[in-house]
Amino acid sequence: MSSAEASDEAAPAPRGGAGKAVRWTIVLAVVLTAVLEVLDSTIVNVALPQIQAAFGITNDQTVWILTSYIVASVVVMPLTGFFVRRVGRRRLIISAIVGFATFSALCGLSWSVEIMVACRLGQGIFGAFLIPLSQSILFDSFPKEKRGQAMAFFGLGVVVAPVLGPTLGALLTEYFSWRAVFYVNLPIAAFALTMMSGELKSEDTHAIRVDWVGLALMVGAIASLQLMLDLGQSRDWFASKLIQIAAIAMIGCGVAFVVRGRGKADNIIDFSLFRDRSFAGANVAIMGFGVAMFGSIAILPLFVQGLLGYPVLDAGFLFIPRGIAAGFSMVLTGSVLVTRFDPRKLLVLGLVLTGTGNMMLGLLNLDAGFWNLAWPGVVSGLGMGLFFVPMSTLAFQNIGSDRQDEASGIYGVTRSLGSSVGIALVGWQVASRMQFHYATLASGITPFDAAARDWLAPLNLDPGSAEGAARIAAQIQQQASLLAFQDAFLLTGAAAFLMLPVVLILQRPKAQAAPAITH
Repeated sequence: MSSAEASDEAAPAPRGGAGKAVRWTIVLAVVLTAVLEVLDSTIVNVALPQIQAAFGITNDQTVWILTSYIVASVVVMPLTGFFVRRVGRRRLIISAIVGFATFSALCGLSWSVEIMVACRLGQGIFGAFLIPLSQSILFDSFPKEKRGQAMAFFGLGVVVAPVLGPTLGALLTEYFSWRAVFYVNLPIAAFALTMMSGELKSEDTHAIRVDWVGLALMVGAIASLQLMLDLGQSRDWFASKLIQIAAIAMIGCGVAFVVRGRGKADNIIDFSLFRDRSFAGANVAIMGFGVAMFGSIAILPLFVQGLLGYPVLDAGFLFIPRGIAAGFSMVLTGSVLVTRFDPRKLLVLGLVLTGTGNMMLGLLNLDAGFWNLAWPGVVSGLGMGLFFVPMSTLAFQNIGSDRQDEASGIYGVTRSLGSSVGIALVGWQVASRMQFHYATLASGITPFDAAARDWLAPLNLDPGSAEGAARIAAQIQQQASLLAFQDAFLLTGAAAFLMLPVVLILQRPKAQAAPAITH
């Protein structure tokens, strides 16, 4: 027997699978599993008007359909490592897929908003485990020098799915029903479950003492923060007592959780993970990137439908070029670029492209056509792939396999919180800047203004008449809205550029010899 063959036989099999064919089976399974969770973060948004009409509910009640899912997901996600040690990775991910699919079906069958919110809570609880478990399984199934390639395919699910979610949601809602946006999860879950269940091995479990006080503090802090982000805009932020109470609870629980948990062996979160500067910096960067990416994605449909008058389907199709660009960029980055260039340089380029694409949107006017809107998305999409793949590999380069699940859960929470902060931030920006620009523009117009008279003259109207004043007010409102959206897009671009200094914190990966592949 040759030394190479002996090396092959002696090489340990990865925890998630055994050989090359098994690894690629797992890649497809975990990508589909990731799609389940991230697709629901955007696909449901398109169907909200139809759901609101079907149940006869107000805007505040409709918000809870989104909030319940996000709060449950963000609260449970950091507990991934704890549950893996308690019940095992295989049992947990299979239970999560089954539970998520079950509650998806129940959402589609809902007959009232109360039932819908309860089922969305169930979706969020089970869906919270899907992303971190999928990522840690993928990392264990590939050697370090192949992780970039694996993460490229994983990124197709995590980043491209929410980008194309509005398109798919628009198609399902237009040609079928709002219930179809939930039923579409069922075949995906069934296929992922079939492929994954035969590949993952059962693992030993451990009886772990639960720090209930620490758990309660963590849940209180994260849930209060998420509640503020989701309801702040509709409740006028700190003018609302509910938001004030949530802020106090977030600060109190958060400070107590950190102070109490530092150096605590059985703390619900292992704070020692943040001693690794690459992991700590990656969490900051992915949160900022979430603000840039999800902030722009959240307001683009509002901009093109509400201000430019695009139909729902056309607004959905606008995301297709961005999704194609992101997918192409991820595959190219993971398969070629990440092994030939310093990943930190790829991160810089990704942030620059993402920020540039968002700022290009901030320069558009009311005459913008489809491709005027699509090209900035292509630029941002290319940036997504260049950012996501190297960031994921750098974040976990020093994390051992025994802590992958917990680290993935924390990383997933920061990504989710970044998206929530981005959505809340741009919503507040649009509303506040719209008021500011309206007041500024209106202050310069009077019934005696020559420009106003010239503008109304072809219509045979006068600024002093009721109809003339209404026309001017509508025009001011439209221009104020345009300026507010421009400010919001520029803000999301700035968020990407602000993450550039964080790249300096990250360690360059050490060059490693390629280990033998187990046959």
